[in-house]
Amino acid sequence: MASAVQISSERSKILLKNYQDATSAKRRQSLLFLSVIVLVVIISCIIAEVRPALFWKNAGNFTDYFGRLMFLDNGQSVLSDPAEWFWGLKKWSIRLFETLLMAYVGTLLGAFGAFLLCFAASKNITRSFWVVAMTRRFLEFSRTVPEIVFALIFVVAFGLGPVAGVLAILIHTMGALGKLFAEVVENIDMKPVEGVSASGGGWLARVRFGALPQIWSNFVSYGLLRFEINVRGAAVMGFVGAGGIGQTLLESIRKFYYSDVSAIILMIIISVMLIDAITERVRHRLIGEESR
Repeated sequence: MASAVQISSERSKILLKNYQDATSAKRRQSLLFLSVIVLVVIISCIIAEVRPALFWKNAGNFTDYFGRLMFLDNGQSVLSDPAEWFWGLKKWSIRLFETLLMAYVGTLLGAFGAFLLCFAASKNITRSFWVVAMTRRFLEFSRTVPEIVFALIFVVAFGLGPVAGVLAILIHTMGALGKLFAEVVENIDMKPVEGVSASGGGWLARVRFGALPQIWSNFVSYGLLRFEINVRGAAVMGFVGAGGIGQTLLESIRKFYYSDVSAIILMIIISVMLIDAITERVRHRLIGEESR
């Protein structure tokens, strides 16, 4: 009995020592990883010329600018005279509506393009390696180039106006949604697709009757989410002359019309919040129906 207790005690000491060694090794790995992260951050700050002292010195200018947005030209608070604050409500509303139309048309056409290309970019639907590879590279290019760059190019090509913004949103949306749609397609249940194929159905039949019934609600959900993003993106397009409320906002910023800037920003924020609330309810309803 005493021998058994002694063996059990020795084994407990060995297990405890192994546990302590493993814990120490894990702690050293964590400290090493943290040290590498800190070192990389420091090197990145040095290369990027990040100067915290300069940021701290000029932080007051940043807060002062936002403070000015809350006052009219006569020095009174914007809340004291809402009519004066939103003096250009009619003109701004037209520009904001133009921005929403840019986002809507760009999202709709981009989603349609993504829908056409996502099946060609899915390995489980398209068997050709080269078709999948070329389609994916095209979608990567479309979403890698920033929207603002596309907008600059199209402004030069087509002139000032919302056409450039719509085209920029279209291409970027097609690339982003094409990636998401292809991932949804690659995660479907292949049994219906194989059933259609076994019954003699061609490629279009496999897509129409085997894949599409499983994924349409996810496609709509991702499309609505992208529309929210594009509304915010369309508001920035005006900075390069692509039309919309962004162009009016940039003019107010350059002319130091602080109350106009705050009024326009508030309109954009309220619009995005309303769109977000509406599309969120629609997405959740679609996802719920898909789950049931």
